[in-house]
Amino acid sequence: MKLKLLISAVALAAFGAASAADYEVPRTQWDQPDLQGVWNFASNIPMTRPALFGDNEYMTQEQADMLASYVEKQYEALNNDGVGGYNTFWVEQAGRGDNLRTSLITYPTNGQVPERVEGVVVQTGGLGPDIEGERPVRLVVGGISKDSYEDRGISERCIVGFNSGPPFTPSMYNNNIQIVQNSDTVVIMTEMIHDARIVPLNKEAHIDDDIRLWTGDSRGYWEGDTLVVETRNFNDLTQSFSVFGSAKDKFLTERFTRIDEFTVDYEFTVDDPSTFKDKITARVPMSKVSGQMYEYACHEGNYGMT
Repeated sequence: MKLKLLISAVALAAFGAASAADYEVPRTQWDQPDLQGVWNFASNIPMTRPALFGDNEYMTQEQADMLASYVEKQYEALNNDGVGGYNTFWVEQAGRGDNLRTSLITYPTNGQVPERVEGVVVQTGGLGPDIEGERPVRLVVGGISKDSYEDRGISERCIVGFNSGPPFTPSMYNNNIQIVQNSDTVVIMTEMIHDARIVPLNKEAHIDDDIRLWTGDSRGYWEGDTLVVETRNFNDLTQSFSVFGSAKDKFLTERFTRIDEFTVDYEFTVDDPSTFKDKITARVPMSKVSGQMYEYACHEGNYGMT
């Protein structure tokens, strides 16, 4: 039975691929694929593959239903006090759709983050107690103490969102971007923390290597109907990927492909030989959002910092 379900899952994925192949991508007035609009990258698929799936790239339908049930139970109302509580109605739950992958990471093929280079700094952070560590604090959530703003995570300081990267990685909420195009530029604006990445398409050279930016320096080009964005020149104050290392030597390649009216296939590859012994590639489906994206006013009311 499980074998039949797995075959069905693979067949479903193949059918989706065939449907995407038949899709005629809308084009802009300058005859480029039209990616404009607001897109949501929330996902209930884990970034790394849980051990229970072994070497399987896809879930069986039974496993997928079990995962959906588990996720639903996690967000059931709890009979707890308000202290330390959180408004779970903010939390985004993404529909699984046709995505039966066991992890968003597709390479390495085991669905795991590759082996790290010896001596790479790990800062885990989180919503719990502060961790032991030294400045610079590269983690996005949490901190090492409360003696200074420099001891807090960068999302708490409203510098970089905890899902906006780049690359974009699904999180609890605000998993939205807006894409705006003209003939020689693409603007990718993130909801978290309302940051716009301007991507020239005119083969302009990257900025000087001595200039380092929080979200790097991006350049883009079209490869058929796929927008390819290459980003480098990250500073050393953010993590390379997940909780590991520094982004200073990271080279990021992102690929945006519209596969149907409501979906953009987003794929990214992190190449950082100073942190990992291999590359990391992940695929995150993005769904069309009919509404507008409003400003994420981060510092307003951020009394913990101000």
